[in-house]
Amino acid sequence: MPTTDEQEQGVRQVYGEIAGVYEAFFPSLQRYEGRVERFLGETVAPGARVLDVGCGPGQLTRELEPTVQVVGLDLSPEMIELARRGRPSGEYRVHSYREPIPEKLGRFDVALAVGCLDFCDDLPRTLGHVSAALKPGGRLFFTVLERRPGLEGHEEALRQIQTADQEVTLYFWSFTETARALEAAGLLPRAYAHAPGWVQLVEQRTMHFGWWDVARR
Repeated sequence: MPTTDEQEQGVRQVYGEIAGVYEAFFPSLQRYEGRVERFLGETVAPGARVLDVGCGPGQLTRELEPTVQVVGLDLSPEMIELARRGRPSGEYRVHSYREPIPEKLGRFDVALAVGCLDFCDDLPRTLGHVSAALKPGGRLFFTVLERRPGLEGHEEALRQIQTADQEVTLYFWSFTETARALEAAGLLPRAYAHAPGWVQLVEQRTMHFGWWDVARR
């Protein structure tokens, strides 16, 4: 199994290599069913500050109205460049969610971490970093691959998957583990759903997320 640093390097390489085609394939692979759009429509007011963790090419926040201040973070420089092109008014930078979010970026009203925590080996730490960047009462919408006995491909806490030339680890968190991580991070659950997230092409399997809408205390 790769070390944490090797895992991060592998994820960065994989997403850098697919950056050019990611947006073309995204609609056919994601199973988000409008959840992100509904959350943003409910929580993002004019002039709000929005943090997009694991932003990729920025497609989830690109169409927010111009007065909204978007800050996007991602491991892949190639993805960050695409995000900048898509929303020139946004602020985008290469950053690992293993590390605290820089204080100089300020505090945020709303945050997303959708489809990126699949590679997170320390959920309490990462949620703590995001929580610290939210204003009191700020909202976070995030997903984790949820471990569930009896759901094929989701029974174990982790599994390796092979990409073209990289092996990366997917991490699966139980409902209880995620709830404990939220409590440790000072985040209060508002809504939860267990639902499809994305299609894993190698095995042609739909992977299921725990979808969490939470607020900072």
